[in-house]
Amino acid sequence: MTRRIALSIVMVAGVAAFAGTPAASAATREFWVAAVPVTWNMLPNGFDDITGTRYAPAQSVMPTVVYRRFTPHWRRPLANTPESGNQNLIPGPLLRGRVGDRLLVHFKNLDFARRAPHSMHFHAVRYKPDSDGAYVPGVSGRDGDVMPGQSWTYRLTALPTSVGVWPYHDHSPSMHDSIGGGMFGMLSIIGRHEAWPDREFVVVFIEMGNFQTIDGRAFVGNTPVFRSKVGDLVQWDVMAMGSEHHSFHIHGHRWLTNGGIPRDTQTLGPAESFRFRWRERDPGTWLYHCHVEEHMAAGMIGTYRVTRR
Repeated sequence: MTRRIALSIVMVAGVAAFAGTPAASAATREFWVAAVPVTWNMLPNGFDDITGTRYAPAQSVMPTVVYRRFTPHWRRPLANTPESGNQNLIPGPLLRGRVGDRLLVHFKNLDFARRAPHSMHFHAVRYKPDSDGAYVPGVSGRDGDVMPGQSWTYRLTALPTSVGVWPYHDHSPSMHDSIGGGMFGMLSIIGRHEAWPDREFVVVFIEMGNFQTIDGRAFVGNTPVFRSKVGDLVQWDVMAMGSEHHSFHIHGHRWLTNGGIPRDTQTLGPAESFRFRWRERDPGTWLYHCHVEEHMAAGMIGTYRVTRR
């Protein structure tokens, strides 16, 4: 049974935004991100917990390149999305800001395995052409073609129309292989009068290899287990990447659309994203998944666990 309805929703550019606490002043926020080669396992435990089906490492392990968060000047690696409790390297760092903020994203290409160029291209924020991050032969500069060992700083501004959650991804000559290998992440921009959520969960649907994955993992037992407590203000950031359409569904909860209509399933196309919030009240373990049945059967399903305080 579904019985969750979020409160005080304001629609900005088609994205649900919530009224909250008084405004904070604009800030300059700096992030240090690098492209790093990794060996990625989509099924670390080797099987699907629900069906018990086992998979060989040859089916689930692949070399790839991912975005990783670092301390200033790339001295030490950090967790990409500590706000969600997800310690994976896919997706890339969750970059958070508020309307009016200047975001400085310092990017370094440490891909000395493939020695391929990489970049970062951001949706929904304002920037000049040299922060676009897209490679166009004879037109673009180094921002769209950062070679191994080189770095670039992307200078972004969060506008009122930036409220919501949005993709960023490689847009260099390596774009196709990079996105298919997990080189993407999310921007989370809150309004001037919004409160930061207590927990923020990042869910990215994408086909990888022979699996349909959530944050680069497939099947219950491998996909992220998101956790909150009764009373937490939780925010879900949901995005699709790749070339397929998906539909996000979570059990036992619902949210309001632009027209104020409650729903519990939302369809997403490639690079589409949305967010929603609620104040959690129901302890238990709930499923979340893509409701395209073939995608769910191929791994696109996980669990959300709520405990009492």
